[in-house]
Amino acid sequence: MNAAIWRWFDRHAWPVIHRLEADQVVEQLVAAGVKRLVGLAYSHVPGMAAELNNFMRAVADRHAPHVIPFGTVLPGEDGWAPELERCFGPLRLAGLKIHCHVQNLTPDDPRLLPIIERVAHHNKVLLIHCGREPNLHGYQATPRDLCSVERFYEAMKRTPEAKVIVPHLGADETDAYLDLLAQFPNLYLDTAMALGSPLNTHPHLAGFRPDFGRLAQAADRILFGTDFPNLPYPWATELELLRAHLAPEALGKVLEGNGARLFA
Repeated sequence: MNAAIWRWFDRHAWPVIHRLEADQVVEQLVAAGVKRLVGLAYSHVPGMAAELNNFMRAVADRHAPHVIPFGTVLPGEDGWAPELERCFGPLRLAGLKIHCHVQNLTPDDPRLLPIIERVAHHNKVLLIHCGREPNLHGYQATPRDLCSVERFYEAMKRTPEAKVIVPHLGADETDAYLDLLAQFPNLYLDTAMALGSPLNTHPHLAGFRPDFGRLAQAADRILFGTDFPNLPYPWATELELLRAHLAPEALGKVLEGNGARLFA
């Protein structure tokens, strides 16, 4: 499976320099001092979710207590509802990953809304890639056709109590997503591949230059993320940028405090 992902990145995105299997990913991050990490997978074809969810549970068990495992379903596929219940019941997964332009749906898609409701009902966490970047040609759907902060807002209005993480700081609409934090107290943003870097020269990545002043103001609702191992630069690049731009109190919240509170 990993080899296929790397081929896709080589063809459509950027060269992945950390070509590691799942257990190696966890071992490397733990050795570098990471206490907890969120393990993510997402289903892009029908019938794939159960195998991925079993895999995430097994990885978490092998590396307890370091891995916080998230499950997946493909919205609209047959059997999504019992599989979601299995994620939060027998498999004891902490949340659910949805990737809009890989799974070819909008944030307010009618197939997705009952899933968000079930996540909220179980008091779990939804991580939904609903930002418009990276706008890569290799996706089956164009991110800019599917995703917008307005569509995300429509979904959140229906389930404002849901615990939701928007990764990549919602790029390229970061300011608008930061504005939504005041309205939705259970909304968080993560920093994965969205901070900019002199090492980050890919045209779909180099433009991600958030206002660190605004991030500091919103430090209670920002989570540290990396997208490791699928990176074209060293894994700690974003960590170093946060250390350079945030005061110690805000940095502590972003790196540890917020995640500990969210997943308590």
